[in-house]
Amino acid sequence: MLNPFFKNVGPFNIDKLLLKTDIENKENFKKDKIYNVTDLVNATNKDLTFFHSKNYSELASNTKASYCITLDNLSQFLPGSCKKIVVKNVLLTMAKITKEFYPNSIVDDFDESAKDISKTSFKKKVKFGKNVLIGKNVKIGKNCLIGHNSIIEKNVIIGSNCSIGSNVIIRNTIVKDNVSILDGCVIGKKGFGFFPNKDNNIRYPHIGIVVINENCEIGCGSTIDRGSLSNTIIGKNTYLDNQVHIAHNNKIGDNCIIAGQVGFAGSSTLGNNVMIGGQAGVSGHLKVGNNVQIGGGSGVINDIPDNTKVMGYPAKNLREFIKDNR
Repeated sequence: MLNPFFKNVGPFNIDKLLLKTDIENKENFKKDKIYNVTDLVNATNKDLTFFHSKNYSELASNTKASYCITLDNLSQFLPGSCKKIVVKNVLLTMAKITKEFYPNSIVDDFDESAKDISKTSFKKKVKFGKNVLIGKNVKIGKNCLIGHNSIIEKNVIIGSNCSIGSNVIIRNTIVKDNVSILDGCVIGKKGFGFFPNKDNNIRYPHIGIVVINENCEIGCGSTIDRGSLSNTIIGKNTYLDNQVHIAHNNKIGDNCIIAGQVGFAGSSTLGNNVMIGGQAGVSGHLKVGNNVQIGGGSGVINDIPDNTKVMGYPAKNLREFIKDNR
């Protein structure tokens, strides 16, 4: 599937791509063409992927990627059909290669194509407030409303029966039907991914998008970052309260209720029917199961199995928390 938001300038010969990397295994890589960079799950036999943690060993063993950037101690988990490229720093190497394919993915400048909605074909199709800007190739369904001072940037897709509040910015996003995005939200900006460097921090490219599925509500002042190599996804019938932050690559399940000022670090997965109390935090690269309840102010730093209630910092089983705090 072509990325409608970021242009892929590939393919590249793998040997040329690797000239800019610090390879530890001294194999002579052929001049195979690599057409894209993506995650372990979505990679095809024309793609390059990465594998940097044992947490993803099961996904790695099933990847269809032609090449994989990895560490020496992880290469054993990859299938024989996937050629291993061993480096010292997987994420930094992947960032450099991703930037070759998507040179504009670091930039988050304003959309120069955006113009007043009254000068577009949407002026008779959408109910809108003052100072609404619409970018090039935007698609908006029937019965939609957009509030004052909001900006819908190029290539964004908004379904039918959607309500977009005032002072909202949406970019790099697909919004399905019957979604409400309340005042002051920012959806689809680049995530907080970079490599600390003494003189100049190095940004990680974000070529993923945000997908908000049907019947969702996004509360006032909430922010949802687009994915790095995969997408950030909000499941069906999920409600976010005010000032919730969803970082890059998070996958939020269906029918979830997330109270105000909850924050998610990157690349975690939330199951279906999850409830989270206000001001809780969820660390990165975790899996929270189905039907989980997380108490307000909790700090989740480990995976949580299905049908569990937790509370506290670090979050622990609710019965254990109550016993410890009598």
